[in-house]
Amino acid sequence: MDIELIELPELVLRRIAVSGMDNNVYLLTAPSGDQLLIDAAAEPDAIAELLASGGGTLRGVLTTHSHHDHIGALAAVIAANPEAETLAGDADADAITAATGVPITRRLRDGDRVALGGLELAVIALRGHTPGSVALAHTAPGTAPQLFTGDSLFPGGVGNTQRDPQRFASLLADVVDRIFEAYPDDTVVWPGHGRPTTLGAERPHLDEWRGRGW
Repeated sequence: MDIELIELPELVLRRIAVSGMDNNVYLLTAPSGDQLLIDAAAEPDAIAELLASGGGTLRGVLTTHSHHDHIGALAAVIAANPEAETLAGDADADAITAATGVPITRRLRDGDRVALGGLELAVIALRGHTPGSVALAHTAPGTAPQLFTGDSLFPGGVGNTQRDPQRFASLLADVVDRIFEAYPDDTVVWPGHGRPTTLGAERPHLDEWRGRGW
C-alpha cells in the first residue's frame, strides 16, 4: 500500500486509494497528534495501517456523503476506535447510519467548524450529489488552502447528479458560491476519487460545465 504524504505548515496530510473504484481515504494530523479520517471507504486493514502511520490519536471520522463506496469500512474503523467521533452532513446522516449501523455523533451544516488539535476546519455543504454532501477546508497563513470535496468536485467538473437538472443546478450553485467565489486559485482540491486539482485549473471551465449540464 502506497501512502502519499504531504507536510503543510500546520497539518500533515496522508492519502491512500482503496477499492476497485479508486476511493481516496485522507488522514489529517494536527501538530498535537490529533487525527481526523475523511471517508472510511473500504479495506479496513489498509485504513488501520494508514492510521498507524500517523502515530497520533484518531479523534474523528468524517464521511463526505452517504454513497456505499465511501462508507464500506466505517463500521470496522469505529469498532477499532470507539472513542472517535463520527461526523457527516445532516441530510445524509440517517442514511449512513441505516447502511452501516454506525450512529453519527455530529451532524454537520454549512459554516460549521471542526476542531482538530487547536486547528479549525471549515465545513462546506454542497447539495446535489447527495442532499447532505459536505466538503472540508483547511486554511493557514503561508500555504494554499486545502479542500476535501468528496464526490462534489473533481478535475473536469462537479459530481454526478444523474442528469437531474435540479440537482445539477443546486450542486453547481453551491460549488460556485461556496468554493470558487470563496477560495483563491491556488486552492488544492482533493476529491473522493483520483488525483487532486486546483481551483485555478478548473475555474476557466465553469461556463462549459454549466452549458453541458453535468
